[in-house]
Amino acid sequence: MALISFVVPVHRVQGYLRECLDSLLGQAFDDVEVIAVDDCSPDASPEILTGYAGRDPRVRLVRLTGNVGLGPARNVGLDRATGEYVWFVDGDDWLTPGCLPVVAERLRATRPDVLLVDHVRVHWDDSVTRSALRDVHPEPVGPETFRLRDRPETVALLHTAWNKLVRREFLVSLGLRFAPGWYEDVSFSYPVLLAAGRIGLLDRVCVNYRQRRAGAITRTPGDRHFDVFAQWERVFRFLADHPAAAGAQELRPVLFERMVWHYLTVLGNGERIAPELRAAFFDRVVAEHARWRPPGGYRAPDGVEGLKHRLVAAGRWRTFSALRGVHQAGGTARRTVRAARRRGAPVLRGAARLTRDAALLAGYRAELRRPVDPTLAVYAAYWYRGYACNPAAIHAAARRLAPHVRGLWIVRRDRVDSMPPGLEYVVAGTAAYFRALARARWLVNNVNFPDHLRKRPGTLHVQTHHGTPVKVMGLDQRRYPLGASGMDFAALLRRVDRWDFSISSNSFSTQMWERAYPASYTTLEVGYPRNDRLVNATADEVADLRAGLGAGPGERVVLYAPTHREHLPGYRPPFDSHQLLDALGPGGRLLVRSHYFHDREPDGSGWPSGDRVTDVSAYEPVEDLYLAADVLVTDYSSAMFDFAVLDRPIVVYAPDLAAYRLARGVYFDVTEEPPGAVATTFPGLVDVFRSGAVDSPAATGERQRFRARFCVWDDGRAAERVVRRVFLNEPAGDGPGDVG
Repeated sequence: MALISFVVPVHRVQGYLRECLDSLLGQAFDDVEVIAVDDCSPDASPEILTGYAGRDPRVRLVRLTGNVGLGPARNVGLDRATGEYVWFVDGDDWLTPGCLPVVAERLRATRPDVLLVDHVRVHWDDSVTRSALRDVHPEPVGPETFRLRDRPETVALLHTAWNKLVRREFLVSLGLRFAPGWYEDVSFSYPVLLAAGRIGLLDRVCVNYRQRRAGAITRTPGDRHFDVFAQWERVFRFLADHPAAAGAQELRPVLFERMVWHYLTVLGNGERIAPELRAAFFDRVVAEHARWRPPGGYRAPDGVEGLKHRLVAAGRWRTFSALRGVHQAGGTARRTVRAARRRGAPVLRGAARLTRDAALLAGYRAELRRPVDPTLAVYAAYWYRGYACNPAAIHAAARRLAPHVRGLWIVRRDRVDSMPPGLEYVVAGTAAYFRALARARWLVNNVNFPDHLRKRPGTLHVQTHHGTPVKVMGLDQRRYPLGASGMDFAALLRRVDRWDFSISSNSFSTQMWERAYPASYTTLEVGYPRNDRLVNATADEVADLRAGLGAGPGERVVLYAPTHREHLPGYRPPFDSHQLLDALGPGGRLLVRSHYFHDREPDGSGWPSGDRVTDVSAYEPVEDLYLAADVLVTDYSSAMFDFAVLDRPIVVYAPDLAAYRLARGVYFDVTEEPPGAVATTFPGLVDVFRSGAVDSPAATGERQRFRARFCVWDDGRAAERVVRRVFLNEPAGDGPGDVG
């Protein structure tokens, strides 16, 4: 029997579940079991749980056949728990490092029925808010246990299940279960505290309570918030059914005050109760106030909160609503003043540039007043570098499947010559460019459009992305020096809020995009349109591409494509093309390609060209290079995921992984979960080819596992699935090979 049984209900938490499970299993204390309850989660959470259960015997997986909700799912986990204590942890929260040994020490020393632990709220912008523990208990309680009647102020601590460890036998003997519906923690937490003979309090932050920007149930408007009344009724029914509970009747006024506080908190949250339901909710609060008010009264709070209580007692909705309006108006005024101060004085620029920009923006605003063009789709890729990537593949498919859609590209002035003949385009920054952005029905890009773009009603923005993420992205960059110092995350999220669709190439990407870019877009996990070319190319096309690059029929072509290092401008990994060619032998040929971020560097890519070595940094499209290559060598680039579609050897060459991980951050270690052979030094890379490790059975097995995880959707029809869903409003299909 373990000391602690973690019960983790899981539903739609794919972006956070790994962090949760790692925090439970990665502590310097392993006398635990994890009961993970898959509450029929429709995302990738089940496959994540399967992976953890397969790797760690402490994880026990329970799969439900239907979605039952948080409370009943916890009951399922409780019924299967065997530990001395049960700790209910939500799948999107996580424990602080090093907390478990301290918790275990307190449990063993004091044997409480309930141990309360501290927490912090970790907001989506990475800010942290402390709990009310220090306000409720200004003086440290120490290790001594107590009853609730001895410290009734404890009622004011957050009424959640996850800040409590409960002795399992005590809980079972009490016969207490989680009720269905929202706010289920209420009817669990207070009865547990009322019935406990020994309550402990650990003044240590153990739980990171995630405040999600999108997807949190309690921030979803609707009438389900009325469930709170039934949950509090269960608390007072418990009081009636357990008159001998420790000081239960003495605590009735304290619980009543807490109940009214909770109702007013729910009502005061603009993200919960819709305007048309507010009066009805207030009426229920009034009725519950009259129903449960203690015969001897209770001590109402002071100040504005006390005034709210009195207005509830008198049923004065209009006065209550007016008071809230005044408070909101004051908050709006304060925010306006702060925003004005943040803007400060404008940066002076050249008069001609200012005049031109002002005229263009004025024209853009005028175009916004004109009707949306119902046939116009605007495409862009890589900050207007030209016709490329997923947008290009979608554009080509739309010309075939949705000919009524007029495709228009945005391109930088210095990249106009790269545009294929016959394509319609506008140059970025011109009047035609602003006109197109203002009136397009569809906007398709693999990066974000600029901040000046305004999302119009009736338009659809499609974010295709441009790679499966190895390096951390979006909000996750806040935890790393490079991201924290160089990105305006508030502006990023404003751009993300414009997305209607996010194209995902695989389940892993879906999970990472959800946590890196939290917003209300619809994910289309359909594969990467740009990889259709890799699947559908014929043998004759591949032979022509190889010949065009100078490769003979019998030569082995190796493509070296490292990613860029934002933290090390100008950095090139240790690489000697001549040594690598020696290892390849006389039948080897080397293609070297820099990251596209280097396309404006005055000295070009910096790679030497010569006999059997070709610098292909300027070659487009990159998919042609993948088709021509027999082997890919890369580091932390998404190129490995695309090239894996071809089922050809891949070598990970990562000479600076430790530094890259610290400065930029990675979602997974490509040397631990590689698509093939691995080298961390240049001599090691040479040896991979010289020894034949590049083609070894071990490397082939790694590649097959990698493909099974990341390439399942790449069936050559991804672009068609996107076009049917986005342009034709048809189903995208339910799985690989299906296009609706």
